[in-house]
Amino acid sequence: MILLLMIAYVFDIWPLVAIVAVVNMLGSLRPRLSLWRFLYGRLLKPSGLVKPNVIPDHPEPHRSAQGVGATLAALSAILLALGLQTAGWTVTWILILLAGLNLFVGFCVGCFTYHQLSRLGILGFNHGPIEER
Repeated sequence: MILLLMIAYVFDIWPLVAIVAVVNMLGSLRPRLSLWRFLYGRLLKPSGLVKPNVIPDHPEPHRSAQGVGATLAALSAILLALGLQTAGWTVTWILILLAGLNLFVGFCVGCFTYHQLSRLGILGFNHGPIEER
């Protein structure tokens, strides 16, 4: 996702941002169809490019985070399609930053936010973190 969004920015290809939105939404709604999960499991992890640090958790926070990514990518694509270049590419770079934090630092802002909303008892955010024993 990071690479596609950077290519979209460098070559000013806003439809590529829209494609990222669709891929994220599909992965959020149907995790078995997630392109990112497939690429991570079949390419990045086996090649050793990334070292997984698996933390036990429910799938809902990750699906929610991917949905947020889809929403941000869709917002960016809409802004870009409307000719609002600065706003659109700013949202794209925020998404790149968030994805980079997850990939390179291991901190998922979307998962963290989900767990905070769960802790506050917000309806729809039903799964708190799994406690390690």
